[in-house]
Amino acid sequence: MQGSYFVLTPEKVVVVRRFAPLPIRVGAHAIDGFLAIACSGVAGLLAAPFSAIAGPDAGSAVEGLFAVTTLVAYFVLQEWLWQGRTIGKTSLGLRTVMVDGTPPTLLAATYRNLLRIVDMLPIGYALGIGVILANPRGQRLGDIVAGTLVIADSGIPSGFVPAPHHAGIHPIEHTLPPLDRMTMPEYFALKRLCDRFPDLLPETQAKGIHEIWRPFAQAHAIEPAPNVHPIYHMEAVVMKYGLIHNLL
Repeated sequence: MQGSYFVLTPEKVVVVRRFAPLPIRVGAHAIDGFLAIACSGVAGLLAAPFSAIAGPDAGSAVEGLFAVTTLVAYFVLQEWLWQGRTIGKTSLGLRTVMVDGTPPTLLAATYRNLLRIVDMLPIGYALGIGVILANPRGQRLGDIVAGTLVIADSGIPSGFVPAPHHAGIHPIEHTLPPLDRMTMPEYFALKRLCDRFPDLLPETQAKGIHEIWRPFAQAHAIEPAPNVHPIYHMEAVVMKYGLIHNLL
């Protein structure tokens, strides 16, 4: 495995990512595996009433389905909703991202975690570690299929609290004008900048705001708000446009 890789963003900014060391990945997986199996066991117990009704054979199938679904959902939902993080990854400073540096999509999180079932086979762990060591990006089979990577999380700079622009109503959305002239390329440019903002250096953040946000805000008559950082305005725009066009 190489130590780092570089992402050239659509804003022509190079973002450096550091691959997660294998021992730390194993530790994070051990934490998540323990919690996922515990959740899976609880799901199996909750399916017990159905087992009593369906009979021994069908009941066992129902319990197994509940357990496996919970096991996969533990990873999928956390990685999708928490920007590539799980309890285990967060505790050891790791995160899953798409190969372009953005947070994993629901489809990518589903693909990479469905293939955890292969990793859990008797030879799965040895195979998984072998694939990681042989891959220059440290990808296991699920990462290769989903187009994802596991990186050392750089964290969020002090004082920056991003809004969850993938869902809900942004607190300052009501201050925005109608976005009837906004285009899809503008939406993706702003969304990518919002997604990457915490990982950019301060001077690169300022450049993105100056070269991407300022011209957009001027073109769409969006006035700066007092004591509101431009990133929150950008996220409000992304959320409003995304909800209008069913993109979120």
